[in-house]
Amino acid sequence: MSTRSYSILDRVLGEIDKAIKVLAAPAHAARELPVAAHGELVLEKAETDESIRLMRVNHAGEVAAQALYQGQALTARDTKVTQALRESAAEETDHLAWCEQRLGELGGRTSLLNPFWYAGSFAIGALAGALGDRTSLGFIIETEKQVESHLGEHLQRLPVADSRSRSILEQMQRDEIEHGAKAASLGGTALPGPVRLAMRLTSRLMTRGAYWL
Repeated sequence: MSTRSYSILDRVLGEIDKAIKVLAAPAHAARELPVAAHGELVLEKAETDESIRLMRVNHAGEVAAQALYQGQALTARDTKVTQALRESAAEETDHLAWCEQRLGELGGRTSLLNPFWYAGSFAIGALAGALGDRTSLGFIIETEKQVESHLGEHLQRLPVADSRSRSILEQMQRDEIEHGAKAASLGGTALPGPVRLAMRLTSRLMTRGAYWL
């Protein structure tokens, strides 16, 4: 049986469809929402507001992750790398859905800047993939390392009473560690220092923007 060959237009339309689904349609998780070992306490208004801002940042990060993986998969050369990127993107969809659901429970909204985060991350991912699979995988390793650290900071900042959000972030952190390890096992190489610094600065910009908007 022959494999269908997609034209450039087909691929462009496919990526537009994926972007619309991430940005405009409710996300659906394949896994159940992580549940805290003990019941959630009542949050004060200030605690609720802080949890909303932190979960909005994490939701924006998952929007960016979707775009990043899709961009890298689009320009990847090795089919095994493409498949690994698609699988990781599917797990990130769980994260997206969990953050979205939790924001709804808290009475919050997603970031108004999500279209910008998606477009910018997709372009970065496509560029990383075009530079070669080993570089692209190295980009994932560094990204997941930074996300793991970022989630650790949020776990410290979350109100103690918000055990529901905490259980979500803890599972996300475990998944991100696995994604980084998978990229390393496929041959990802370390990125130059200036590139890692640029990634941290970009992440900081997105974090601050999504926290307020």
